[in-house]
Amino acid sequence: MNIDKKRLALYSAGLIICMATWFLIRVSELSTFHILNFSILIIFSYAAMVFDIKTKRIPNLLVLIMMLGWLLIIVPTLFINTEHGIRLLADSIFGLLLAGGLFLLVYFVSRKGLGGGDVKFMAAVGLYLGFAEVLPTILYGTILAAITGLILILLKKIDRKGKMPLVPFLFVGIMITLLVA
Repeated sequence: MNIDKKRLALYSAGLIICMATWFLIRVSELSTFHILNFSILIIFSYAAMVFDIKTKRIPNLLVLIMMLGWLLIIVPTLFINTEHGIRLLADSIFGLLLAGGLFLLVYFVSRKGLGGGDVKFMAAVGLYLGFAEVLPTILYGTILAAITGLILILLKKIDRKGKMPLVPFLFVGIMITLLVA
């Protein structure tokens, strides 16, 4: 596999900038669980964004590893502080069901206009963000995608049936939520 070193450096720099910004703004107010949780979310979401831009697909393996990463954080939390861990676990499951269910509904209603990878990705994001923070993420990401789509249609860069990757917009929604929530 031939790796374009300039492109790899650009992607790496983008991830480092996102992580540094998030850490500088929020890290002092968060618990260790949330620092690990949101750091892993940013890394995997960034990887999903790059895959979606390049291939218009989100690999199932990436989503699976994303979910396993969440498990590696929640299990020790359940042992260290059981009461807090159970609250986090319940909130995460509700986030998974809300995001995954909402995107699954859109997947079927839009006759697969939304990709199955987007559904699985947002279900995993729901685990990391929980019930309350997944809704603003969806709102920010889909509004940005809709505005961008309308602009591209008006500029005749795509037609009404044109497809564009959704995860980059959801990634921005995740970052906005993590920075302001």
